[in-house]
This record gives sequence, C-alpha cells and structure tokens, in this order.
Amino acid sequence: MKRRQLIRYGGISLLSASALTRVQTTSAQTSNNGVTITYLGHTCFLFSGNGFKVLVNPFRTIGCTANYSVPYVTSDLVLISSFLLDEGAVEEVKGNPRIITQPGDYTINNLKFQGISTPHDREGGRRFGRNIAWNWNQGGVKILHLGGAAAPISIEERILMGSPDVVLIPVGGGAKSYNPQEAKDAIDVLKPRVVIPTQYLTDAADKEACDLVGVDEFLALASGMEIKKLNTNRIAIKPSDLPSEGTLIRVLRYS
Repeated sequence: MKRRQLIRYGGISLLSASALTRVQTTSAQTSNNGVTITYLGHTCFLFSGNGFKVLVNPFRTIGCTANYSVPYVTSDLVLISSFLLDEGAVEEVKGNPRIITQPGDYTINNLKFQGISTPHDREGGRRFGRNIAWNWNQGGVKILHLGGAAAPISIEERILMGSPDVVLIPVGGGAKSYNPQEAKDAIDVLKPRVVIPTQYLTDAADKEACDLVGVDEFLALASGMEIKKLNTNRIAIKPSDLPSEGTLIRVLRYS
C-alpha cells in the first residue's frame, strides 16, 4: 500500500485488551491545551492537538457521500472503523501517515489509542461485520469516536469506553448505524459531556442513494441537553470548556 505504514493486529478479543501489543513511536510532549475537531463529512473527522493530527474514517464518494468532497487532508495517524466503502478509503489519504485498522491498544507519539470492536449492524455483525470504536485522550480531552456503531453498548464495551468527554456518534439510522433513538440510548449509557452527531443526511448528501435521516430527528429526542448548530465545520474544545454536569450537543456544519 504505497509507502504507508499499515498496522494490523488480527484475532484479538476484547477480553484480552490489557495484553495487546503496543506500538511505540517517537514520543511527543502532551498537554491540556485541548483539541480542534474538524468535520469532513459522514463519519470522517480530523483531530488536531498536542502537535499531532488524527484522521478518522476517510471515505469514498459513493452512496450517501456521492456529492461530498473527498477529505484530502494531511495527518500523522489514520484510524479506520471498517473497510466498508464509506469508512475505509485509506488510498485517499495524503502523505505517509500510520494507518491502524484493527482493534487493540496502541501508543503513538505518547498518545494512547484503544480500538474497541463492536457490531456494525443489528444482527451481531452478520450482515456488515465488525466496527471499531476509537478511544483516546488528546489535548487533555477524552475522545470516543463510535464509528459505525449499530448495536446497543454491552457491559464489556461500556467498561472499555470509560467516561468520555466528547462522543462522536452516528444518528442517521440506516442498516449499519444507530437511528436517532438508538443514538439517544447510547448517550444515556455513556453520559458524555459533549456529543457531536455523525452519519446523518446532510444537504450535500445524495438523497436518492442515502437511507439516512436528518440530524433534527435526533435533536428532537435530546430533551434537557443544550443544543447548538454551529455555522462552521470546526470546533476547539479545551478541558476548561467541558461542563461540570449535563451534556452539550454541538452540530457541525458540513461544508
């Protein structure tokens, strides 16, 4: 795969997470200066903080993303939730980042990443296989990107996911991700401080080829949470920005 360093670890169960192989690279200084999150469409986001850039789920322009712009951005690390067409387009990534495609524990540039295997459908993964939810701390902010989660969060998964500050969660439904009610149920389990919805029908989406619903159906269920639709695709979050109680919902604009 070109010059890229593709890191693969197969055959690892969640129960053995503490014994997983760890990948070490040159360490960088960590800080609590926060993280900047940029929405690139669908479940694709770029996270910048600690002098390090993490890209999650670059996609191909097909189906729901047919009218989107390919996320041509540079990053130091790429995390992949699955190799379905809308999530695993590693060939679209610029430069020579490390690419991680399997669940497990990894330490890269002094940042610890955990990939947690979950079903990518409501049938235990029998239709669409497994999804990887990615969990890490960047800039003093605990991030959980649920990828294409579709099944209720199990007790084992809940333990591994911990207490995230920011959760990126699919809300648009379809055959392989949470619908609005399922997303709300997952938030009730995780109790994050900030929620950023992903994988929903946007104005740019190919509506005839897309089985998702819009974000407003999810927002209608979020009673008691502070909701803001931002007129930008980027948000900077510092530890001091996080609420001491309750949950904030921030909807980033796809552009």
